[in-house]
Amino acid sequence: MKKSLSIFIILLTLSCILCAQENICFSPRIKTLQVKVNGTWGEPPVVLLSRGHYVEISFDDLQPNYQRYTYTITHCNADWQQSDLLTSEYMTGFNDSRISNYEPAIGTEMKYCHYTFTLPNEDNQLLVSGNYRISIFEDGEDEPIAQACFSIIEPRVGVTIDVTPNTDIDTYEHHQQVNFTVNYSGYSISNPVSDLKYIVLQNRRWDNHAENLRPTSMQLNKLIFNHNRSLIFPAGNEYRRFEILDEYVPTMRVDRMEFDDEYYHAILFADEQRSIYLYDEDQDGRYWIRNQDNENNDTESDYFFTHFMLQMPKVAGGEVYLFGDLTNNRMEEAYKMEYNLIDHQYELVTPLKQGSYNYMYMYVHDGETVGQTLPCEGDFHQAENEYYVYVYHRPFGLRYDKLIGFQKYNYPK
Repeated sequence: MKKSLSIFIILLTLSCILCAQENICFSPRIKTLQVKVNGTWGEPPVVLLSRGHYVEISFDDLQPNYQRYTYTITHCNADWQQSDLLTSEYMTGFNDSRISNYEPAIGTEMKYCHYTFTLPNEDNQLLVSGNYRISIFEDGEDEPIAQACFSIIEPRVGVTIDVTPNTDIDTYEHHQQVNFTVNYSGYSISNPVSDLKYIVLQNRRWDNHAENLRPTSMQLNKLIFNHNRSLIFPAGNEYRRFEILDEYVPTMRVDRMEFDDEYYHAILFADEQRSIYLYDEDQDGRYWIRNQDNENNDTESDYFFTHFMLQMPKVAGGEVYLFGDLTNNRMEEAYKMEYNLIDHQYELVTPLKQGSYNYMYMYVHDGETVGQTLPCEGDFHQAENEYYVYVYHRPFGLRYDKLIGFQKYNYPK
């Protein structure tokens, strides 16, 4: 009994660690959770530790009546576990603030309220760099209905990145290798090899991120990471795209629009399993909320029940998920596809707000947590991907990890 309990606690802890750094909607009522930097669409969730820079967090509650929501702010280390700092050491104000900015939807069939707030603000100033987890609560409840994550950087080191399909696994086939260099000239580090920590992401995915990295060589004031097998990523394919902009007229990749006397339905053209590389100018999994008139997008864009179909043989030993920023880059139960034995296709229906979307299909083997692109999308070295490198530093005696370096790289340039 004790052994089983210990195993359960370990699995629960691993699960918490895995989701601690991700944007998550814990309640099915909460949709379209977004984190924008300085009001700019599509930027990585990293903001400078200086006056005038901010993040905007927004979400929709799929009910028409106002609910009182509050949020708390947690400072985290590089592994996204809570740091040892006291609240007063990383922020000003009370750590239980009300979200006062909200607007009800206007002229939509699906009623909702749109909530938004920014950080820092008049009540809360953030004092140190590092990772921040924002937990959103419904009034009177102990469990959060959503969480949003971002990082604050105090730039101290330079990061240069190069990506090549000529990897230590294969050459110009199915993978891409990330190489990067950290230049700490002018910044004092007592032990550069042991005092720095690194996180590397592909397309904002945390399921396959790289960590616990060690430099492969050193030069004067430089740490070099070349030919590191932990930095080889399956290349994937370009994201698929569609637009749901109009309730009457089918737009990009929409077969037809229907209305069931209550809500609109967007039936997409059926997708096929990919066996070749297909070039497209995708947005690496992002989505952009907008409607046909492109007016008051936050509150005048309706929700359509969107029908996805992937025609392919059933893959044994695992599940297929809809994946991208529209799922917060998570393989969740709500986005697990069901297999239709009659039509020989995976199917999913989910409500999505009007806009332009990127997505792909991800396969997860039973008992694993890392998604695989190969079974549904294929892996092709030509695929365009974004890579992020985070560099953290904890000097001797400091009780938290500072974020001192960050760089984004688009492959191919």
